[in-house]
Amino acid sequence: MAYINLALAIILELLGTSLLKTTKGFTVLLPTLFCLLSYGFCFFFFARSLNELNLSIAYALWCGIGIVVSTLVSVLIYKEAITPWGIVGILLILIGVVILNLFG
Repeated sequence: MAYINLALAIILELLGTSLLKTTKGFTVLLPTLFCLLSYGFCFFFFARSLNELNLSIAYALWCGIGIVVSTLVSVLIYKEAITPWGIVGILLILIGVVILNLFG
């Protein structure tokens, strides 16, 4: 159940992060409400996952997956550019997540 809670937390965090751009600095009501609700439920499910998972493992997974997917969202949906060095940085973060999960 801990990994289901963590998956829900990650999905909701990605939804909230993706909605941040549409809130226009929290000046547009509906996206702002959905963004804040997403983050609220995200932290609820993340906290629930920590009842069974180590913080370091859960947070590393959350951040690693979040970085990759939010980068894909920014490139594919918002048409924002990413540099080759940005890709290298993301790969290094993912390598760190894998190492932490295997040996941490």
